[in-house]
Amino acid sequence: MTRQLKQRLLIYGAGVFVYVCAVAATIQYTLSDWVKFILFLTAYLVVGFDAFRQLAEHLMKKEIFSEYLLIILATTGAFGVQRYTEGVLVMLLFELGMMFEAVSTDSARRSIEQMIDIRPEYATRKVRGKETRVEPSELKLRHIIVVKPGERIPVDAVVTVGTSTVDTKALTGEYMPQTVEPGDEIYGGCINLSGVIEARVSRIYQNSTVSKVMEMVEEAQNNKAESETFVTKFSRVYTPVMIVCALFIMIYPSLTFSYGNWDTWIYRGLIFLVVACPCGLVLSVPLAFLAGIASAARQGIVVKGGNYLEFLSKADTFIFDKTGTLTEGVFKVKEIKAEGMTENELLEMAAHVESYSNHPIAKSLLAAYEGKLDRSRVRRVKEAPGFGISATYDGKRVHIGNYRMLEKQNIEHSRIKRTGTVIYLVADKKYAGYIVIADSVKEDAGPLMQYLKEKCRAVLVMLTGDNEASGMEVAEALDMDYAYTDLMPEDKLEQIEDFLGLQDKTEKVVCVGDGINDAPILARADVGIAMGALGSAAAIEAADIVLMEDELIRIKDAIRISKETLRVVSQNIAFSVGMKIIILLLAAVGYFGMWEAILAELGVMFAAILNAVWVVKYTV
Repeated sequence: MTRQLKQRLLIYGAGVFVYVCAVAATIQYTLSDWVKFILFLTAYLVVGFDAFRQLAEHLMKKEIFSEYLLIILATTGAFGVQRYTEGVLVMLLFELGMMFEAVSTDSARRSIEQMIDIRPEYATRKVRGKETRVEPSELKLRHIIVVKPGERIPVDAVVTVGTSTVDTKALTGEYMPQTVEPGDEIYGGCINLSGVIEARVSRIYQNSTVSKVMEMVEEAQNNKAESETFVTKFSRVYTPVMIVCALFIMIYPSLTFSYGNWDTWIYRGLIFLVVACPCGLVLSVPLAFLAGIASAARQGIVVKGGNYLEFLSKADTFIFDKTGTLTEGVFKVKEIKAEGMTENELLEMAAHVESYSNHPIAKSLLAAYEGKLDRSRVRRVKEAPGFGISATYDGKRVHIGNYRMLEKQNIEHSRIKRTGTVIYLVADKKYAGYIVIADSVKEDAGPLMQYLKEKCRAVLVMLTGDNEASGMEVAEALDMDYAYTDLMPEDKLEQIEDFLGLQDKTEKVVCVGDGINDAPILARADVGIAMGALGSAAAIEAADIVLMEDELIRIKDAIRISKETLRVVSQNIAFSVGMKIIILLLAAVGYFGMWEAILAELGVMFAAILNAVWVVKYTV
């Protein structure tokens, strides 16, 4: 609980104590009207301290009409007709509702922090063989840190010494521990499970993954959604209308059919003002969005603001990047065709020669080769940028590369047309075969596309910088409506602009990506979704929603949470407005006393808030 909230509770408790003493004194003793006024005014000012403070802040911002103006006018009017007990009771119950909302909001925010607050408390820095415990924020680039079993990794770093297993669940949602060894990157917020490791800092604390995630969570609580803006605007119009209606009730009957009966009709006008306070509407809507953000956080989805939940529920166009988003982003050997040797022999030769390269193609060949490497069989390795790699393997001069390499070696052979990357092999000036390396579509991409089409009636679009053959194969496999290939980042942005221009105010465009080149379109779309918190920092920065676990199906979870949140918001608005109309009519004709009216209003407010709080426990 925050310090400010504790102070509010203490002041409120003191006001309640003074009020109870004042009521007891009036019952026990015969007091003059002046003494009663002083006692109840003291209680009123203490209990209503926060209401007056909020009204002052609104007036400083030139926001004259608010629910605080309504309640203060009503209760000061009650004092004017010597209804001291009821006037303080009205303020007491109103502030009780405010306290309930404040405590509920504080609880929801703390639940978010507890679920996602994975910031490390300390770091162990190693300097000249000595270990010193420091604040994570004190670490600088290339500092060496030591992480022992059970400790949380303080910042993003690269392992230099040691092998261990790391629990990445806090960041990625992945339950299976990951093995790390020298050269592997580790991320702040994850937990070292087994061995002692040393690592070199690759990002300072302020720029580390864990710090960025926490910043997004904190920012999420401050962004307002469209429905919240509607409620704020609604109050600005609603308040003056209610004040005019209350004045009409106070004045018109006393001048016409109930001539001279000012006390009765002023009292009813004051009751009308109390009942008119839109507390349930104003408080329950933002709390519902906060609850939706908390529910998403429990599913490993960080939403930067309630407005993005609202936009997501209205989305009808979904635009996806291809590599790393719809596909695994990892090249794998898909086809091997050998001439003059077996396929296994061709792969063995390619793996040995490429074992000296750090190129992604080399890594895919090594991953496909299951045998043991004997680098003594490889000599005189030479890379030729733009062509490939050459080496002497078992006494043979071997060349591996693209079709340009084949032409350079004066080998006549037709170009192989396959989806993906085709690498050709030449051994002792003879064509030896080819290997096709390609990306693969993610397993959950198909089910997500089907869900978007059936449940959201969405238009599905793919934008990629890959060639037409590779792009269209993925688009056809996933039954995309549109596919654009060979695009530069500026071309992708132009396509986004075109789709945005086709939308009306009730339709929204969602963009999903993971790389630096996706950052512009993620920022420009109505909702940008970044795939995985361990992806491009630029994409995470630009996105409105971040999927902590790098799984496409999480988008389905986010949509369901957004729709559930909007359902609760609609329920609260309809319930609050409907009950408000009924209570106002009853108050205007005299069926409600002042304290009965405020109790009815609080009942509506509590019901709406409780409905909103249930969203936090919503699971997909």
